[in-house]
Amino acid sequence: MEQLTTSGMREQIRIPVTVRDGVIATIYKPSVDPVGVLIVHSATATPQGFYRGFAQYAAATGLLVVTYDYRGTGLSGEARSNAQIRMRDWIQQDIPTVSQWVNHTYPQLPQYALGHSVGGHGVALDYGTDQLTRAVIISSHLANIGSIEDFWERLRVRAVLHWLGPVMSRVLGYMPGQRLGLGENIPAAAMFEWGRWNLKPEYFFDDPSMNAAQRCTRVTTPLLLAGSSDDPWASAAQMDRFASKLVNAPVLRRTVSPQELGATAIGHHGLMRRGIGEPVWDEILHWLRTGEH
Repeated sequence: MEQLTTSGMREQIRIPVTVRDGVIATIYKPSVDPVGVLIVHSATATPQGFYRGFAQYAAATGLLVVTYDYRGTGLSGEARSNAQIRMRDWIQQDIPTVSQWVNHTYPQLPQYALGHSVGGHGVALDYGTDQLTRAVIISSHLANIGSIEDFWERLRVRAVLHWLGPVMSRVLGYMPGQRLGLGENIPAAAMFEWGRWNLKPEYFFDDPSMNAAQRCTRVTTPLLLAGSSDDPWASAAQMDRFASKLVNAPVLRRTVSPQELGATAIGHHGLMRRGIGEPVWDEILHWLRTGEH
């Protein structure tokens, strides 16, 4: 049901976008005629509701914003009943299908995208990019566990992805991200694939079945790759290594420090979090709309 906020912005019109078992999206409509449509591709184990603050902010600038959950997460089905959904299925199927739905539904509007972590991986691998004018990639990197500098964080991630996660996934039929402090529950197959990729020096670039290096060369859409200086996973060096794969795309790199935002920490999710990341949202949205930094 459509709701009206105090700012006059219409929000939360849920629409089904069918991808096999179904992907559920939420549309945030501006109170004026939209000047463009922005798709938000979520991070792993991060529900679309996490992006509500950013979506509302972007809609207030005149953009129509679409958020959604990957299959087996959030509103798009339980992890247990979607146990066979892999991470590559989110990248190769869910991301382009939502983009195609937007192309069909709003053909007259310029299309933009913001991909966070695995969502940014999908954009960089040329999925859902057919009609993109520009895209922002937040905290996407070559996610090898060995690149995590902090010993205790490296140990925690290894424990979750290679010890606790696999055992609990086999017992429960899904990865209990909520219990393990890694976000939302996700399908078992997605967890196993994520764990395998994390052990490879260059993540899914070392998985021949992904054809990642070649797909990255196909991307010509202007990209802004932004991350935080204190992200224990997507460090500036790891994001630079990832950006180097995008040899045919105009790439602008941006690293934001906690001091710049007046925050004690940003981490992997902070740039998209209401309160912490808001000071850079205008910059992100201005670049999307104009390409100017």
